[in-house]
Amino acid sequence: MASYNNKEIESWERFYRANFINSLTGFKSVNLIGTVNELGQTNLGIFSSIVHIGSNPPLVGYINRPVKAAPHTLANIEATKVYTINHIHPSFVELAHQTSAKYEAGISEFEEVGLTQEFQENIAAPFVKESSIKYALSLQQIIPIEINDTFLVIGKIISIQIDNDIVSEDGFLHLDKAASICSNGIDGYYTTGLIKRFSYAKPGVQPQKIS
Repeated sequence: MASYNNKEIESWERFYRANFINSLTGFKSVNLIGTVNELGQTNLGIFSSIVHIGSNPPLVGYINRPVKAAPHTLANIEATKVYTINHIHPSFVELAHQTSAKYEAGISEFEEVGLTQEFQENIAAPFVKESSIKYALSLQQIIPIEINDTFLVIGKIISIQIDNDIVSEDGFLHLDKAASICSNGIDGYYTTGLIKRFSYAKPGVQPQKIS
């Protein structure tokens, strides 16, 4: 087994280090975030840092890279206070990946990559029509992370669109049925499959398998 210390890691070539460290954290949820600016111009970007913050109220966070590297999504959210998160499926994973290209401000990634923008009443931000699991959020808080100039963006879920056959009786979402994908590193995409579900864990009690 190989072993690396901090000095060795810092000496690695930039892109090698980025691939290595991004892969080291394991499989991650990957989604498309849809936004719109004050002029009505839409934007779409791919993010693999989306995380559950809480269920009551329903809060979701994501990490936005430094403004110089990824300015448009954050600027649009700050301006309009609303955005959407859309699951990615194998049928359009290549198009989703292409949204990571650095398009100029005012150019819609929807149009550039060939995905379809979809709007819901009273929600300014665009959804991805091709996605079978998508939700809109209102901005709650932006927390600067000074150590690397990134931002934790936290939103409250205000609307959800989802195929009915994905939702079980207890509220569990069978994302494998939707073929929602996950990612590893900055450019690897994977399908998923359920291994097992278990009952709520309690000390001294053997967990039961949930079908």
